[in-house]
Amino acid sequence: MIILGLNAFHADSAACLVKDGILLAAVEEERFRRIKHWAGLPSMSIRYCLEQCNLCLSDVDVIAINQDSKAHVWKKIAYAIRKRPELSLVVDKIRKRKNRSSMEDQLKEIFPNETFRGKVNYIEHHLCHLSSAYHVSPYNQAVVVSVDGFGDFSSGAWGIGEGNNISINDRVYFPHSLGSFYQALTQYLGFPNYGDEYKIMGLAPYGKPNYIEQMRKIVSLEEKGQYRLNLNFFRHHSENVVFQWENGSPACESIYSQQLIDLLGPVRGKEEKLSQHHFDIAHSVQYMYEEAFFNLLNYTFEQTGLENIALAGGCAMNSVANGKIYRRTNYKHAYIQSAAGDAGGAIGAAMTTWFQHNPKSIKTEPMDHAYFGPEFSRQQILKIIESNQDALETQACTINEYSDLSQLCRETAIAIADGKVIGWFQGRMEWGPRALGNRSILADPRRADMKDILNQKIKRRESFRPFAPSIIREQVNQWFEEDDDVPFMMQVFQIKESQRRKIPAVTHVDGSGRLQTVSEHTNPRYYALIKAFQYETDVPIVLNTSFNENEPVVCTPQEALDCFLRTKMDVLVCGDFFIRREN
Repeated sequence: MIILGLNAFHADSAACLVKDGILLAAVEEERFRRIKHWAGLPSMSIRYCLEQCNLCLSDVDVIAINQDSKAHVWKKIAYAIRKRPELSLVVDKIRKRKNRSSMEDQLKEIFPNETFRGKVNYIEHHLCHLSSAYHVSPYNQAVVVSVDGFGDFSSGAWGIGEGNNISINDRVYFPHSLGSFYQALTQYLGFPNYGDEYKIMGLAPYGKPNYIEQMRKIVSLEEKGQYRLNLNFFRHHSENVVFQWENGSPACESIYSQQLIDLLGPVRGKEEKLSQHHFDIAHSVQYMYEEAFFNLLNYTFEQTGLENIALAGGCAMNSVANGKIYRRTNYKHAYIQSAAGDAGGAIGAAMTTWFQHNPKSIKTEPMDHAYFGPEFSRQQILKIIESNQDALETQACTINEYSDLSQLCRETAIAIADGKVIGWFQGRMEWGPRALGNRSILADPRRADMKDILNQKIKRRESFRPFAPSIIREQVNQWFEEDDDVPFMMQVFQIKESQRRKIPAVTHVDGSGRLQTVSEHTNPRYYALIKAFQYETDVPIVLNTSFNENEPVVCTPQEALDCFLRTKMDVLVCGDFFIRREN
């Protein structure tokens, strides 16, 4: 059975392909379109998934989509009658639903010479999130939790996964949402772009919870793990706040009200210098989010007694809170897959569909890596290098090819130890927003000045944002206070105090690090590189950041080479080719 899972007509548009319950390919549309968080029908991702698996559209049995406009219809009607939102808000939602229902017609335009003979399966948004976390997790029984902005009129859901079945025990419905709380405060702090919430996580350690009492006026904790917004501080529930979800970069008007400004003071301008006031608000926002998050998680543990938890939804990208699960709850094991946000709903839609059609099927092998995207052969890489020969010569680049992996890793490790900035382009591209060692920029974590060097040479981003440590799995307990598998960079752990001075470039101001554990069986090439760096320096860690420059992470060898040539990167390792800029 061949299932094409989609996150469509929404930000982080994506596609995946599942064959007989096995995930074979997954990619986000932004990597092809080169527009961050691209929203719409993921036509290029669909084409990639089919080509990767040597299939055509007519081979697909089901297209599974992670939204169902019919879900919670009576809740929607009751809300509209009771609250009487602006008529334009209702009309806009009906229009968007109509656009989504035309997907079959859009497929005909994209694949004019092919016929889709299968069925389209619309699956409720949060069930997709829960499936994307549980059905690819290593657990046969676990609490499953989804928390995000909104999808199909709810913002959160939780229940139990057992065998291949998921039962949902409770939900939080529109207009209450932890995701909307975090989004509103992110906008208030002068970060208006879709997906900027992670910047607040980076800012928070510079502040103190001096505004927590104000935050508790905005969000209240309820019984049974529930949370509620004080709607006086928001606009999304009553006004037609403009969202752009179609064929481009997603955008959203501010969703906070004048009352929030009255409570916290003037809104920070996008270019306004950050002050301690802003740091303290950011810290208080994260503090409030964690209060609500752990109120929910502790309730679910009390109700179930299960020690495993699988998390999804946009809020599951809050790696700072995720890193505190073992300290602030009784859960012993947590799993968050690499695309926990809406893109991951494509996998949830596909997996839910698989088990609906095959209820006696057992869960497949867990997703312990994220390498489901495009890869390129030696000949393809060589062709790109040859076609850019003039540009490489102009910048005085030397090119060597190493057929011996150990030699390639040794040369790269020596360059990193010498303070060089490395573009590392290998194998299949990562699924999800994190660079996990196949589309990464690497550097020496021991250099205190490396953050500034990276920001000056390549990233050109806010100085308060930390860089991540990639560490070989066996060494985690020697360097971090927690010891766990974190293959997708979804948890922030405290670095041991005795080790922090050794790796200042990846140690955040509060002593933490958003680690990625690297195992030999999931990424032998990246593992070999870090081992080579350990041999040179006695440090089993490299600094890892995404291979991009204010754009989506690079997908192709040409994009990697373009990024290398237009920045001040020192070395590009593309497959077995080692390209060094000599001047």
